[in-house]
Amino acid sequence: MEHYTMNLTLKVWRQKNSSDNGHFETYQVSNISSEMSFLEMFDVLNERLILEGKDPIAFDHDCREGICGMCSMYINGRPHGPWTANTTCQLHMRAYKDGDTIVVEPWRANAFPVVKDLVVDRAAFDRIIQAGGYISVNTGNPVDANALPIEKDKADAAFAAAACIGCGACVAACKNSSAMLFLSAKVSHLALLPQGEPERKKRVLNMVAQMDKENFGSCTFTQACEAVCPKEISVTNISRLNGEYLAAGLTVDK
Repeated sequence: MEHYTMNLTLKVWRQKNSSDNGHFETYQVSNISSEMSFLEMFDVLNERLILEGKDPIAFDHDCREGICGMCSMYINGRPHGPWTANTTCQLHMRAYKDGDTIVVEPWRANAFPVVKDLVVDRAAFDRIIQAGGYISVNTGNPVDANALPIEKDKADAAFAAAACIGCGACVAACKNSSAMLFLSAKVSHLALLPQGEPERKKRVLNMVAQMDKENFGSCTFTQACEAVCPKEISVTNISRLNGEYLAAGLTVDK
């Protein structure tokens, strides 16, 4: 693959805290390698800002391997940038060409208040997961792997749903800021497995109730969430969630 360098114009959202109005600032970056990741490009810019005595741009990152879900950036109108099934940390600068202008913003959702610049508070996701509680398991000697036979199609669907990294791209892409794709993935992977059966009904009721408390919007099934999900979580999980919620509401002990 050909290696090249480029000069770029960055329009980056700067915001001191959740109460600040915020604004865009324009930066010129030069000699950016096509083999840099998007976050490495930001590292270069921040090093320059620090040397100039300016406040570096705050952005979330941790593993930089597409696993942790922290690198939440809205890039040129798309969560995580132009590549599909990709997180921001996996986006490389070869996606752009010399002279391009790149607009970078934080997630835009009432449930994800801006902490600073490109960092948003996604603790609402944590509280939804906490509302799901626990699963009941027997402790003691390890259970033989064949003691709980699971159909392959269910095992595959559960594994695919469990791949959700909770990055929030689904919320950022949704015109209603709905969290249904995230919630449905978390509900589905346990609902499909026997280990999730004991708390199955109360789990979905409690998690939906917590989602509603967190100020997320309603799902109108535009499927924008699936289109931008870095782990390609399917919207069929939303259908499964609706079925789980209806069944639990009709049968759970009050």
